[in-house]
Amino acid sequence: MTSFRFIHTADIHLDSPLKGLAGYEGPAVERIRTATRQAFDNLIGEAIAQEVSFVVIAGDLYDGDWRDYNTGLFFARQMGRLAEAEIPAFVLHGNHDAESQITRRLNLPESVNVFPARKPETFTLKGLGVALHGQSFRQRDVVDNLVPAYPEPVSGVFNIGVLHTGMGGMGGHLNYAPCSLGELVAKGYDYWALGHVHQGNILNHNPHVVFPGNLQGRHIRETGPKGAYLVSVEENEIIDLDLLQTDVVRWIHLQVNIGGCDRNAEALERIQNAIEKAIASTADGRLLACRIELTGHTGIHDYLVVSIEHLLAEVRAIALGFGDAVVWVERVVVGTEPVVDPAVLTMREDAMGELCRMLKDAAADTELIGQVEADVSEFVRKLPSEVRREIEDPALKAAVQGDYPSLITYVQGFLKAHLTSQRF
Repeated sequence: MTSFRFIHTADIHLDSPLKGLAGYEGPAVERIRTATRQAFDNLIGEAIAQEVSFVVIAGDLYDGDWRDYNTGLFFARQMGRLAEAEIPAFVLHGNHDAESQITRRLNLPESVNVFPARKPETFTLKGLGVALHGQSFRQRDVVDNLVPAYPEPVSGVFNIGVLHTGMGGMGGHLNYAPCSLGELVAKGYDYWALGHVHQGNILNHNPHVVFPGNLQGRHIRETGPKGAYLVSVEENEIIDLDLLQTDVVRWIHLQVNIGGCDRNAEALERIQNAIEKAIASTADGRLLACRIELTGHTGIHDYLVVSIEHLLAEVRAIALGFGDAVVWVERVVVGTEPVVDPAVLTMREDAMGELCRMLKDAAADTELIGQVEADVSEFVRKLPSEVRREIEDPALKAAVQGDYPSLITYVQGFLKAHLTSQRF
């Protein structure tokens, strides 16, 4: 009976530059900086330990052009480990790999097979009865459907299609090499090893159509366990599909309800308890990198809004109390609401009431909106495109999108908080 196992991985993004770490030091930050390498090292270790027959990398091994050759040399060293264990690798270049100017200049072991970009090619493993079909990206922006040109399945063997695709823009990813699930199923392959979408997803069974997700979460938009799939095959039938968790840093969006807290110490205690529970339930022994969002109606809402930097320092101090590299707090988001209804403030017969009534109508004041646009638009035009794409702050995002009434509304809340806050 013919049986074998292989690993399907994608979107490794070796040495991907991590944002938001500038100016921070310590074991936790260093682990985050080297996480993509360590995750790939873990994957190769798993491939050798599991004695798999081959490894499939379905695109975005790299993260654009390298800063130096060390990235490529690290990959070559890992491929050498596989070669020594007599495990071949089949590599397809995705959109980020296509950006690299020196990706194709390194000599790799003969056991590394790279799908060409000119047209689809089939690699065969005759001893196992396996045929792998794939086509690399020639340039980043591949907008054509590549599936129709893929070869017909080879009769009597296990057929694997390797493809880097947006599948219609899943998960907000750019729709490179677009195709449909129906097209993939109809092709007649036994397994589609996909890449590009960073959230793991098994789209179909028999035939299996699989995104493994990326190997290591790199920021708060890539939360939860990350890894690659270990696929077990007997007599050309998939009998098992297991996620090998290779990540060394696990990202989590942690919501903490501090409703009813009237003092800062109470809120910090709830945050500490929430972090402790997350370490026990989510980290699985890995460094937990988290964004903490505070919610609920609280009497310290205004204080939190105007003291965000101090609050972040306090929360990071709490995190350090669990150990040097147990949990790292990326950001604290104040999503709380004041206990007092803002509408009540407009009814006050004092300077605060007068200000609140004036601010209440500000978002509809066309003259004010025009002035804000004149002042802000020039600043927005000077922002680099990559900064504009990744803005998360709601006020700044409204400014970039030209939604000036929303911008005024956000600023109102901040201004009121500054005027009414007191230290707790």
